[in-house]
Amino acid sequence: MKKILIADDNEDIIDVLSNYIVREGYEPVVAKDGEQALELFEKEQPAMALIDIMMPKIDGYEVCRSIRKKSSMPIILVTARGEDFERVMGLDIGADDYVVKPFSPNEVMARVRAVLRRVTEGKVQTSSSSEQILSLSNLVVNMEEYTASINGNKIALTKKEIETMWILGQNPNKVFTRDNLLDSLWGFDYFGDSRTVDSHIKRLRSKIDKEEHPQWRIKTIWGVGYKFEVDEEEE
Repeated sequence: MKKILIADDNEDIIDVLSNYIVREGYEPVVAKDGEQALELFEKEQPAMALIDIMMPKIDGYEVCRSIRKKSSMPIILVTARGEDFERVMGLDIGADDYVVKPFSPNEVMARVRAVLRRVTEGKVQTSSSSEQILSLSNLVVNMEEYTASINGNKIALTKKEIETMWILGQNPNKVFTRDNLLDSLWGFDYFGDSRTVDSHIKRLRSKIDKEEHPQWRIKTIWGVGYKFEVDEEEE
């Protein structure tokens, strides 16, 4: 039975989410502070985690960062306010999704199912070692190790940013609409909107632009979406 880590210091929320998780056929593993969440992550090896941002000892952001250093396990952050900066920060440090309190348990479980389904189906699929490495000009994306480098220098990207580079880089000069990218990266049943893609691309560009890459670029196609533009001699 798959385990789902619930990290929250609110007993009522823990009880509600635990009951719904059991109904879905999963086993809840409960942590009431950030330190305990990291301990249970190591000990129980859950399939995914629901992590409250405001927790004692270690907050949800730090828990997410620590897990991301070791695992690509799906993480849904839970926030009490839902301001844009919290959502952006959560996605930037590697969260797969977020929910805002007060929330509907049915909505939370829909998100859980969607995230686990994307992991199972594998939105970014590869079949052999050679097919897990994209090498284009001075860019290398390794999906086996989930790393990216430019000019031989590793770029610190999140899981979603690596997947974005892979999808765009595998299809040079092809235009992806925002909806295409939402579907490919977050799933068609993701509850966000196209602004999520714009914020995501903006953060990605700020990281890759620290290295020179004159032969290629992520270009905005106004009113449509984005493409991985490659100079003709590099195709």
